[in-house]
Amino acid sequence: MPMPGLGEPIFAWLEQKSAQFARNKRLAVVTIGAVSILARVALLPWLPVPQPKVHDEFSYLLAADTFAHGRLANPPHPLWIFFDTFHVIQHPTYASMYPPAQGIALAVGKLLGLPWFGVLLSVAAMCMAFTWMLQGWVPPEWALLGGILVWTRFGVFSYWMNSYWGGAVAAAGAALVLGALPRIWDHQRLRDAIVFGLGAGILAISRPVEGAIFFIPFGAALLWWALRLDVPARGVAMRRIVLPIVAILACTAGFIGYYNWRVTRNPVVFPHFIEQRQITTAIFLWQHDKPPIPYANPQFDDFYHNFLPSLYQASWAAAEGQWWYKSTDFWEFFLGPALSIPFLALPWVLKEPRNRLLLVQAALSAIGLWVIVYYHAHYAAPLMATVFVLLMQCLRVLWRFRFFGRAVGVGLTRLIVLFSLLIGPIYFAQAAISRSAALFEWSHRHSVLAVAVPLLVLLLLRVGLSLARRPVAPWRAYLIAGC
Repeated sequence: MPMPGLGEPIFAWLEQKSAQFARNKRLAVVTIGAVSILARVALLPWLPVPQPKVHDEFSYLLAADTFAHGRLANPPHPLWIFFDTFHVIQHPTYASMYPPAQGIALAVGKLLGLPWFGVLLSVAAMCMAFTWMLQGWVPPEWALLGGILVWTRFGVFSYWMNSYWGGAVAAAGAALVLGALPRIWDHQRLRDAIVFGLGAGILAISRPVEGAIFFIPFGAALLWWALRLDVPARGVAMRRIVLPIVAILACTAGFIGYYNWRVTRNPVVFPHFIEQRQITTAIFLWQHDKPPIPYANPQFDDFYHNFLPSLYQASWAAAEGQWWYKSTDFWEFFLGPALSIPFLALPWVLKEPRNRLLLVQAALSAIGLWVIVYYHAHYAAPLMATVFVLLMQCLRVLWRFRFFGRAVGVGLTRLIVLFSLLIGPIYFAQAAISRSAALFEWSHRHSVLAVAVPLLVLLLLRVGLSLARRPVAPWRAYLIAGC
């Protein structure tokens, strides 16, 4: 077979050793988690434990402190008017407005010494969950590669690791759901149904709206699969798969109701609903903003009447701008230029019915993120699981692509992975060398150019080597260089 490109012996050796290691699936999952923790801890001299800076982070830390002291909520302070702050409710209890999952993770860290330890563990759990999820969809070596890509992109320099905003908890829940689904279809094991239900429960207490949108297509597909089985098999599937999932979801609903009752004194009123009464900006695109609300301090007045409306507009007239803003932010955070290239193979991936379900789910989640006015990258954490399954499926197809008998796809896939792995040290250098910040900011804004220049250098080098080995026509030299 023709050589796919430069560095073939090194790449082939690495791929062979990685494939051998990946065959031990449990060891691969544990290793990804351990590397996630050890690598970030090793960087503490240069990237110390982050300090909270944003309103949301302090709200999550309040929840962590509350949970770590064995309470779900705190009694209102008699002088609460002087301690009122953003994203915290003061009545009927003093508590965070956010769902409890991120606060629970931070509380675990607080009990271990620092709330950030909870962030560290949750990101490691996310990387492990994604590796396990991908093992259900692609061969082990591709699952290991996917876990490494998740770790390098989100597990070291991302704000998911270096703040208290969260994202990893919801992403891990989505990975458990999506990883259990093909295993249930193929093996019908009780343990996979339990994992499916636990993942859905994590979504419900971390990102309830986005998690529900993520879960509905997969839950419906699973139920439809069970109902289409033969009568004897259907009964087994109902007892072994459906009923355990329903039981776990019922327990999750009971916990959410109890949590709401402790915080808001009403099992069906979420803390966020109380906070929303103080916000003039609507939640969904089809809603209208409320009239201005008088606040007790100028900071609230400026934040809710000026800052939020400058970022988010609830109207169909602003829908197109919202779509482009959210799409661009999602693309930059989760994919970027290099990891977008494999999606050229998406038409071939969609020939598999299971993959078409993934596309339907991604489309529904994208619509859900669009019609909700507010957006940050961690809001889309559940959708990240679907995107990475499709990404690894596309990489597999791209790997097999050949052009005039040459393994062009092998070389292109290696370049994509290499660039994705090397971008991490660039971010580290940006964080560690402040005097070069302007250069790195320029590189980030011109990321496409950062990809194109190395490709051009490799292209010219490959042309030179090909021409040096034997005389060929110029047009053939360029084709060979692409390999």
